[in-house]
Amino acid sequence: MWKYWPFRKDYLVYTGAVLLFFISYGLAFSRTLDEWHTYRELNQELAANNDLSYQPGYMERKSRNLERALALYHSDTASFRSNTLSQIAILAEKQHVRLTGVPAEQDIFHTDRAILQKLRFTGDFFSLNRFLYELESTRGIGLPRSVVYRTDRKVAPAASATPVLEVLLEISK
Repeated sequence: MWKYWPFRKDYLVYTGAVLLFFISYGLAFSRTLDEWHTYRELNQELAANNDLSYQPGYMERKSRNLERALALYHSDTASFRSNTLSQIAILAEKQHVRLTGVPAEQDIFHTDRAILQKLRFTGDFFSLNRFLYELESTRGIGLPRSVVYRTDRKVAPAASATPVLEVLLEISK
């Protein structure tokens, strides 16, 4: 049979070698080369950052978590003075605390991301603590940014001074 073959036997060997190369490339070499390219790209990124603690999605996750936290304390700025103050007054009355001071709205306390509102409460110390816990745990009102406990000695003598709680409340826009 081989003697009547119209081509040279060398061509058959070359053709077989080329077919074997394409088959082996398709089965093994192409995947290996793809993985090698991926490995080189990752090594280049690692060398560019020069830090093993680099996390590509860290800033996105951090931003998402901050946005979720701000969404908890989001309030409409147009109706803040009426709705939020009435909710705070109701919470204070439940804990036997009086809302005694709400300064006039000042532009100093307004930022592009939040409104800062200073509030003053009077009552006994333990009622003020319970009220502060309720204020922190109630959603949609705001987040206390700073808290100051004082005694009001101007009205009464030092022995019977009334505890005063001043809260700087932060409400995100």
